[in-house]
Amino acid sequence: MKASEVIKRYEVFCPQEFSMEGDSRGLQIGTLDKDIQKVMVALDIREETVAEAINKGVDLIIVKHAPIFRPIKDLVASRPQNQIYIELIKHDIAVYVSHTNIDIVENGLNDWFCQMLGIEDTSYIQETGPGRGIGRIGNIKSQTFEDLATRVKEVFALDSLRMVYYKDSDLRKQISRVAICGGSGQSFYSDAIEKGADVYITGDIYYHTAQDMLSDDLLALDPGHYIEILFVEKITELLNQWKEENAWPLDIIASQSSTNPFHHI
Repeated sequence: MKASEVIKRYEVFCPQEFSMEGDSRGLQIGTLDKDIQKVMVALDIREETVAEAINKGVDLIIVKHAPIFRPIKDLVASRPQNQIYIELIKHDIAVYVSHTNIDIVENGLNDWFCQMLGIEDTSYIQETGPGRGIGRIGNIKSQTFEDLATRVKEVFALDSLRMVYYKDSDLRKQISRVAICGGSGQSFYSDAIEKGADVYITGDIYYHTAQDMLSDDLLALDPGHYIEILFVEKITELLNQWKEENAWPLDIIASQSSTNPFHHI
């Protein structure tokens, strides 16, 4: 079957037009007008991902983070980053990107995060289009900030968790309304406050932004960017579900490569 048939079904679930303005999305490398036998789902395209795809005979990679996220000045083979692109092209591996549209779409990544943490009665943090938006905010069973932090660390199997607070008494503050945005969502923290969040969970929080959050009486948790690895599990499940429903003659696999650059001691 054609790669385009798989992507057509994917875009029924998660349309490209749901992406935020200026976002990298859709086909980035190769062609969808080709026959395929194996699809791999990945969070990132790095050297490890490419080697895995080549070794496993993958024809199409569906990925969350775009491999081309800065302008390419050349394709000189001696540059390590360029080698990623060159190897993909050499082995005719197509790369399709689903970035902020999977964050925004209903029953997408942010909704899956809420399900894992028990955040209910949700709405979006900031509107991005008619009836849709980025991030989620909702209600959670009343618990202390410290208990919520412990829960987040356990649910996402983290080796550490950054907590944004000043006073030890903040650890005992009762939390009942939580906002969450996968990836780097610190720019939406004012929207989370406007919608009544006690705590904001998002990755890559800057030092001064953390201070501003506390000045605005908002506690926060930074579990890092890599919690988005959930994308791999969930999209693989959906693709295999559609495979069964449509009798696709495909192998659909989840990447086993770790592309998390951060570890803590």
